[in-house]
Amino acid sequence: MLLNINVQQNLEWLQQLNQWLVDVAQTYGYLGVFLVSFIGSSSIIIPIPYTVIIFSMGMQKNIFNPFFLGLSGGAGSAVGEFIGYFLGYFGRKVINENQQKKMNYILKIFTKYGAITIFLFALTPLPDDLLFIPLGIMRYNFVKAFIPCLMGKLLMCFILAYGGYMSISVIETLFGGDGGLITIIVSTILLLIIIVSMFKIDWEKYFPIKDK
Repeated sequence: MLLNINVQQNLEWLQQLNQWLVDVAQTYGYLGVFLVSFIGSSSIIIPIPYTVIIFSMGMQKNIFNPFFLGLSGGAGSAVGEFIGYFLGYFGRKVINENQQKKMNYILKIFTKYGAITIFLFALTPLPDDLLFIPLGIMRYNFVKAFIPCLMGKLLMCFILAYGGYMSISVIETLFGGDGGLITIIVSTILLLIIIVSMFKIDWEKYFPIKDK
């Protein structure tokens, strides 16, 4: 009984948050969309359905231009993603020298395919925190991380904005999932597994890199 009450309260809180975000977007226009996207993508693990809001704003053809809607949403969500990056970046201070050496080696591995990986995580509904927090821990170059992230988020938000503008409901289905409690639990577990693996696995043994 207590569990049902807590679940219901959480659902009501999420509905209130969603309505507040919609009000912000409608009240402040493109700046509001930027802020909503920033808040949605900056939340760590907890999914906030800002993508659904961008799609629904796209349907308001007499208020929002889909190009500027996608531009403001993409910029806001790209900036918001780096809350997780900086969390990992400054969190690296607490790890020891041996663990930092492992991070530096993983960085060498990731540098080869990093841009396309960041772009795909930014474009798709994949949980971005699974990538951006570890990127911060590795101290991956900020500019090299931000550019593909921005490109991916812009493309995603353009798809959402024009999908709403043209009333293509399948776009909302593909990009607009807001997850839920199960998504939060699974994402948290995966993030913990990834971070522990970064510290525990001897990456140099399994992924040797030849120095030029």
